[in-house]
Amino acid sequence: MGIGAIRKRGFFSIIPHLIVSIFLAILCQESSAISTSLNYTKYKQISSLRVARIQRHLDKINKSPVLTIQSPDGDMIDCVHKRKQPALDHPLLKHHKIQRVPSRMPKGVKMSKTNTSRSVDGMRGMWQMWHQKGELCPKGTVPVRRSTLRDVLRAKSLYHFGKKTTAPPHGGAATPAPNIAAGTGHEHAIAYTKSSDMYGAKATINVWDPVVEASNEFSLSQIWVLSGSFDGSDLNSIEAGWQVSPELYGDSRPRLFTYWTSDAYQATGCYNLLCSGFVQTNSRIAIGAAISPISSVTGNQYDITILIWKDPKLGNWWLGFGDSTLVGYWPAELFTHLSDRATMVEWGGEIVNSRPENRHTSTQMGSGRFSGEGFGKASYFRNLEIVDSDNGLISARDITVLAENTNCYDIQNSYNDQWGTHFYYGGPGKNPLCP
Repeated sequence: MGIGAIRKRGFFSIIPHLIVSIFLAILCQESSAISTSLNYTKYKQISSLRVARIQRHLDKINKSPVLTIQSPDGDMIDCVHKRKQPALDHPLLKHHKIQRVPSRMPKGVKMSKTNTSRSVDGMRGMWQMWHQKGELCPKGTVPVRRSTLRDVLRAKSLYHFGKKTTAPPHGGAATPAPNIAAGTGHEHAIAYTKSSDMYGAKATINVWDPVVEASNEFSLSQIWVLSGSFDGSDLNSIEAGWQVSPELYGDSRPRLFTYWTSDAYQATGCYNLLCSGFVQTNSRIAIGAAISPISSVTGNQYDITILIWKDPKLGNWWLGFGDSTLVGYWPAELFTHLSDRATMVEWGGEIVNSRPENRHTSTQMGSGRFSGEGFGKASYFRNLEIVDSDNGLISARDITVLAENTNCYDIQNSYNDQWGTHFYYGGPGKNPLCP
């Protein structure tokens, strides 16, 4: 099915009881999302009250579009007027004036090109599947991936939809071992640096499509910009990268994502635009949409460049993509500690190990290969940089690497003139040494 345009036809004003009747007829039977190997969406009988409650929530986050673009992967991309986007529903942003561009870009944002990997974020050609036929959102609108009833029903509850778990994040050397016995272990292979004076971070991230075994697991590769305490409820985090999450998206495709929280993942924040907060300014990038093409073993290697930094004048935290493409920003009002600066930056991979059948998951991290296999097989982060107090990008030379279980996933860092500070990371999960 190709990409087509659907003009606004009052979709969001459908009579609620008709919605309930239609969805109940479909969803009382077991159904599955787009997948040939795993039923990502399974339902049993659900009440009409629950459906109605979910639909009210969807009506809040799915804004009335100027235009809708249907993607070949099944996504519906709504082109929403920028002044009606979900961000502005946040109580702290009621009178927020959208910042069109940052007051200053970081010094030296030029991205290093190589002859051995291909960037998919240079905004030339297709890099998100909804771009396939070249149709884009009109000027003055922003693309928002539409959320559906099925998306919500895959989550543990409506409250948990679009949110990470409350498990504490990995606080560097003080990180506790993953909770293997409870089956809720988040496992990582990361590099990190600590400082009292950081204002952003950048990296170029190799893109793959790792296998995710269970529907409640995920595999991601991202940057974390952090401030606050790891053992309390005041941790602030801004995150961006790519992820495969069957629960969130209903498929196994790698997707561009963002996340934020100002209270250690308790009540604030969410993925992408699934709650109010992140202000989008770009009309070509849909957060949460699938990335294409992707890397293959011994074949072409594709990567995306992510930059997160604080506007030195207004204090908003901007998301940059590729060489100098602005996606949008997290307003300073959302944060406590990050309203000042970051104290830790992390780069790397994370998976959820739910211990299916009382064994380690076979969910892959990165490419599913260990770091020692190197370029073309193992996944990489290259050109790790931080933004300093002078709004300049500097190489992240003083980093520490961490992996909780190197028999399952590992990491090796290095430095050279072309890739600067970089590392290979990942692994297959379950294997003879990782039972």
